[in-house]
Amino acid sequence: MDTRTNSLPDQINVVIPLFNDWLAVGLLIERIRSVVDASIQNRLAFLIVDDCSAINYDTLPTGVGKSLSILRLFRNVGHQKAIALGIAYLADQPDQYPTIVMDSDGEDRPEDIVQLVERGIEKPGHVVFAHRAKRHESLMFRTFYIVYKSVFQLLTGKVITFGNFSLVPAGQLRKLAHVSEIWNNYPGGVIRSRLPYTAIPLERGRRLAGESKMNFVSLVLHGLSAVSVLIDTTAMRLVLFCMMMLVVSIFGISIVLFLKFFTNTSTPGWTSNLIFSFLIVILQAFLISLLLVFMVLSYRTQIQFIPAKQFGDFVERVERVY
Repeated sequence: MDTRTNSLPDQINVVIPLFNDWLAVGLLIERIRSVVDASIQNRLAFLIVDDCSAINYDTLPTGVGKSLSILRLFRNVGHQKAIALGIAYLADQPDQYPTIVMDSDGEDRPEDIVQLVERGIEKPGHVVFAHRAKRHESLMFRTFYIVYKSVFQLLTGKVITFGNFSLVPAGQLRKLAHVSEIWNNYPGGVIRSRLPYTAIPLERGRRLAGESKMNFVSLVLHGLSAVSVLIDTTAMRLVLFCMMMLVVSIFGISIVLFLKFFTNTSTPGWTSNLIFSFLIVILQAFLISLLLVFMVLSYRTQIQFIPAKQFGDFVERVERVY
């Protein structure tokens, strides 16, 4: 890293969304003090996005990096929206710096910050994500996560193997803050924005304190929010699937009618029921296709939430710790 010290920016922002995890974030900052190289650590400016926590911190570490500030929100908006508000707040500042997004619980390992920064230097202008090469969650969680990735690829045609842990280059920060889709899902919004991005394989760490708030319901909602970011692509793929079912049903009806009226092959007594079932599939495919088309057209005419323009409505105050 010493050979690249001259390439490092004067400051690197670190956005950490948080809800009640003050103990974990304190341990996270202390770990950053102990494992991150001083050439990078001294450039870190922490921005904790407090998602309207029900409790406040007793104490936080001091003297780690350049500064630590807390962005207090008026209301709880959720993990993904808190990230969007943190990015929008930093994009509104006069000077722009590379920005790292990481969780407060320690599962995004502090020692990997160096690798994100190094890849950011190698790939200027690219958003750098941490691809999870190894995970430590339960077997059930990992299984559902694989299902989520498979369904996401099937519905959107995109591959998503990363989460929030990432580095946004300074030149892309304001552009990303104007991407409305990061309001629902940060990594999905980056994919939708068409900003260049890359990923590096990094191991997922273990929670430093407390219990994870991600359960089955949360995972399903997270998956749906990721798919919703690419709703137009998803809708068109579903329409194509419905059209395929319509063609298959028409073909099935044609075969049944051909066997009944143009061959000597005996047909079962439930032929009419089979034809009726095919007709129901055709009707459903048509109605679903029509609904999806109108949904996409309606989505495209709606006014989108732009974090860069409206983040101030959610910010109560900015509290400088040091």
